[in-house]
Amino acid sequence: MSGYWVKSKWGIVANPVHLATPAPGSGRIGFAAAFREVYTNVVPVRVRSALVALGRASAGRIGAGRAGYGSGIVRRMEDYYGILGVQKTASQAEIKRAYKVKAKQYHPDRNPGNPSAEARFKGVQKAYEVLRDPEKRAQYDQFGEAGVGNFATRPGGQRVYQWGGDSAVNIDDLEDLMSAFGGGGGRASIFEQFFGGGPQARPGRPGARRPAPQAGADRQHAIDLSFDQAIRGATVSVELRGGADGRTESLEVKIPPGVANGQKIRLKGKGQAGPNGGPPGNLNLICRVKPHEYFTRDGADVYVDVPVSVAEAALGAKIEVPTIDGVATVTLPAGTPSGAKLRLAGRGAGKVGGEGRGDQYVRIAIVPPESVSKDQRRLFEKLREFDVDDPRGGCPWRKGGD
Repeated sequence: MSGYWVKSKWGIVANPVHLATPAPGSGRIGFAAAFREVYTNVVPVRVRSALVALGRASAGRIGAGRAGYGSGIVRRMEDYYGILGVQKTASQAEIKRAYKVKAKQYHPDRNPGNPSAEARFKGVQKAYEVLRDPEKRAQYDQFGEAGVGNFATRPGGQRVYQWGGDSAVNIDDLEDLMSAFGGGGGRASIFEQFFGGGPQARPGRPGARRPAPQAGADRQHAIDLSFDQAIRGATVSVELRGGADGRTESLEVKIPPGVANGQKIRLKGKGQAGPNGGPPGNLNLICRVKPHEYFTRDGADVYVDVPVSVAEAALGAKIEVPTIDGVATVTLPAGTPSGAKLRLAGRGAGKVGGEGRGDQYVRIAIVPPESVSKDQRRLFEKLREFDVDDPRGGCPWRKGGD
């Protein structure tokens, strides 16, 4: 039988290439027997633990219940479909509806001080992040939690495949075991076939293929802008931690005129570094515009409320109004009603893309005197004698003679 054994980093182990189903009387041992022998007596405990962990994550049993194959204790994988309360055959629309219901049910704002609800809310988020993505969903359906993990390099250079929070498998341990039992296929045949990629191959390791480069993840960062900065544009400094190269980075960002609250500004290539040498992702800056003391906005148009007296509204007047460019004088036509809008063309916020500016609207609010003198009262009563028009005559509820 000397031709059926090879030497590995752990000593003399069976070569599975020669350990197929043995012919009766051939003197060869079967693969299962060889694997049990090596797994129990030669493979280090840390590698056996790695296999058991990976098997648990994919709902496998890595020898569960058999002598010499490990503890036989298998944790059932998280049922993402069960968490959302849908069938495995549910459509994407059904999954989205179920997510909204569950997220609302367990949201921390509706369950203050309830750690159980908080944990369920996190579970709902985690399940939806996988099932909303058709590719991740397919991986999960086939391999369980392990199928939607990711490759990482820990401090000290240890390469791992991690999933489900803190669960991880040492890639080198699995590669060494599979190299001994798979003719050198190693990591390439395990992770690249099953999970769609893997970490960088170790130099000189036969049979390991370099995985394809992947684009890095996008990042989000909020920036606070004043009302004036948003409508005019500005250059602001942004401090970022953990950029494409992992260091803190200071950026000078040009904010275009006319950005709105909640609007995103994309900076290409400023996101997370791409795995396996891939291009970095993008940075999305989310604008948070502070409200103004008296100006409001609707797109590129700016609004301001200006009070006028009864006499000004009735007789007309020249009045001063604030604009974003300073104080301006406008003509208030005689007989202007309360709520009327005066348009100042081209006095609004800048339009994104450099297409000019919006308009400013002055909303008129007629303010009667809080108290009147004897002379004012006499004049108002005299004025009432000359009122010939009923201001409520055209109201719908007055039609029909009521």
